[in-house]
Amino acid sequence: MANTCGFTNQATLMLLLLSWRGMHCKVDPPEDLVITDLGHLGQLEIKWSPPASLINKTECPQQYQLEYFNTYKNRWTGIRTSERSYSAQFDLMKEVKVRVYTLLSGPCTSGSLVKSTNYTEVIQKPPATGVEGTAIKEFICVYHNMEYVTCNWKRSSKMPATAEQNLYYWHKGLEQTEECPKYIISNNIKIGCDFSGINLPDFSDITFCVNGSSPEGRLKPIYTTLQIQNHVKPQTVEKLDLQTDPGTELELQWKSPAGRVPAHCLEWEIEASREGLDGKNTLQILTDEPELTLPIHDNERSCVRVRSKMNKYCADKYFWSDWSPPTCYPEMKSTLPEAEQDMVSVYAYMAVAIITTLALCVCVWAGLKARRSREVKKLNSVFTTLLDKNPAVADRGI
Repeated sequence: MANTCGFTNQATLMLLLLSWRGMHCKVDPPEDLVITDLGHLGQLEIKWSPPASLINKTECPQQYQLEYFNTYKNRWTGIRTSERSYSAQFDLMKEVKVRVYTLLSGPCTSGSLVKSTNYTEVIQKPPATGVEGTAIKEFICVYHNMEYVTCNWKRSSKMPATAEQNLYYWHKGLEQTEECPKYIISNNIKIGCDFSGINLPDFSDITFCVNGSSPEGRLKPIYTTLQIQNHVKPQTVEKLDLQTDPGTELELQWKSPAGRVPAHCLEWEIEASREGLDGKNTLQILTDEPELTLPIHDNERSCVRVRSKMNKYCADKYFWSDWSPPTCYPEMKSTLPEAEQDMVSVYAYMAVAIITTLALCVCVWAGLKARRSREVKKLNSVFTTLLDKNPAVADRGI
């Protein structure tokens, strides 16, 4: 028993010794950290070299821990890799911060994973490009029913009236940056871009840049990266079908809009407005199914409309569709007040009277004109007869 305890203590001491050796093994950080801009609107390539002290230690596995400040999420992002390069997206109008550690394991560290105490870091300041305050505002892209994309923006109040704006975009499926295929123009000013007919990929980062120039100088550019499946706006439901069980229930059904949006990705909101003896109230209801049953009561009028959005299982963000036209039960009747109805009748009668009077005047005028024409013809006939009977009169006239 004593021998067993002694062996256990020796093994424990050996493990502690190995761990202590691993913890106190000095590991240098990587070298030659370089950030390269390939002209892909902020998709930067990061490269580094292993520390010189580890170049000949091929028996010891080396990894690297890369950390960079994600300017879109406003936090540090870290990855571990055995490669010596990595690509990441940055907002070029903000500081680019990157640092890399060395991770060492194997016989050099007695089997422990040791991270270098120090790191190699590069910080790049944003370029001083563009007149301050001239960047566009409220850049929004919408994936309409998953069929085509439009992006819109608003001009800055400090942007010169003669400024010319341009949009460029890039994703990993493109070899180089492309310009907007079709600008949306209002009052001779570019306010957006229409990507109809352009295949933008789902579940892939797409980077947009809007910049420009003016006689006063270059405009301040903006950079935005997004995935279009998170910006879907479903099509509007065109028609709601109502079935009633008199005095008890109102059964509401509708069809998912045609298009590429999967039906199981849609979540629905129903707005039901009720008006009865106790006044008017409105109710909002969320459902995953394109149908709903509502209670109804006598002497109560119900109007419903519906809209949809992508649910959380298919997209991280969403746009609500437009509301469908309202459908009411009982059906809408004329709501014009009696006084207005009387005025409508008066206007109708006046219009008929005026038209009748005009028609009568035309008829009288036409009759008088025809009568006068007959009288003129009769006088001519009499005059001709007199001439025929008295040739001498005719001769004197010549």
